[in-house]
Amino acid sequence: MDGLTLLHNRSSMGKLVEPAPTAEQMDAIYKAALRAPDHKELRPWRFIEFTGEGRTRLGELFAEAEFQEDPSASDDTLNSARKKPLRAPMIIAVIAKVTPDLPKVPKMEQVISAGCAAHGILLAAHAQELGAMWRSGKYAFDPVVRKGLSLDEDDEVVAFIYLGNLGGRHKPLPQHNVADFVERWA
Repeated sequence: MDGLTLLHNRSSMGKLVEPAPTAEQMDAIYKAALRAPDHKELRPWRFIEFTGEGRTRLGELFAEAEFQEDPSASDDTLNSARKKPLRAPMIIAVIAKVTPDLPKVPKMEQVISAGCAAHGILLAAHAQELGAMWRSGKYAFDPVVRKGLSLDEDDEVVAFIYLGNLGGRHKPLPQHNVADFVERWA
């Protein structure tokens, strides 16, 4: 697939099925992620891969986050949190590994760089006919989850990217009018 076709047609896939991407596919995915813009070559990225029982451990972290937020949370709420990571055969947590107090490369720029790495993951997955979904939500910001992922104080969870094989069809993509989003100064 040529580059523009890839960029114009990538979409999120919510229904993902086994098997998880192969080691060869993941190598291509990570190589794409590592091409993200990177001011001062800080490499402000860290990736945590969850498969098999690792997804169950992540689910337990999510459930613990729910419990810490509300100790009277129902069993249904806790079980729902536990099941979230089981919606795909693999999850990659994309972490912005921030170097604080760099005047020429502020934290926001480092986080955006990690976001670009996450986008590279999505594009490389689509190029290999895999499905991917970028998820964040409250768990990305929860202190229990942050501690469980061994984040430093300045680090940020940019995304939980769910990966797998396509379990359904890609939904039709809306066509946007470029002029609605572009302001031109001439």
